[in-house]
Amino acid sequence: MLEDRLLVWKFKRGGKDAFCRIYEKYRDDLLRLAISLLSESEAAEDVVHDVFASFIRNAGQFRLTGSLRGYLATCVANRARNANRAYRRRHGSRSDETPPTASNAARPDRWIICSDELKRLNDALAKLPYEQRETVILRAQLGMKFGRIAKSQGIPIKTAQSRYRIGLDKLRSQLNSEATK
Repeated sequence: MLEDRLLVWKFKRGGKDAFCRIYEKYRDDLLRLAISLLSESEAAEDVVHDVFASFIRNAGQFRLTGSLRGYLATCVANRARNANRAYRRRHGSRSDETPPTASNAARPDRWIICSDELKRLNDALAKLPYEQRETVILRAQLGMKFGRIAKSQGIPIKTAQSRYRIGLDKLRSQLNSEATK
């Protein structure tokens, strides 16, 4: 956290190396998050790129009040949510439907998924309604607190907790039913 504050301070004063360090430090986590939320590597890469581009454009006004990782993850989640809304508008999908999962060939998230168990979990996550998937990923993968998740989604804390609980129940159910096959 102290390192992040120092990097932001240096970056705001024109330190290109500081931005490079921030980018290198958080790029992979943010890309994993975006892929988990969007299920499409190209769109995920675009979201992460847009977040960093916006970070550069708004550096002068940026004030770090909490975790830089949490801030950037919230930005990625917000942009992924917007991308999913745009997809549903273009394709006339219902609000609980998510974009189809991209093919398994040459996807960056396949580099991450090294075992059958993790692949099954990723597939089960992709089947969750977007709001539950986002909440589960932000909490489980990034360790975000429910208050921060609720604020980023514009919902009450109890709703975030409920989405998390219901999402975990659905994941358990899906994974248990696959295990008994």
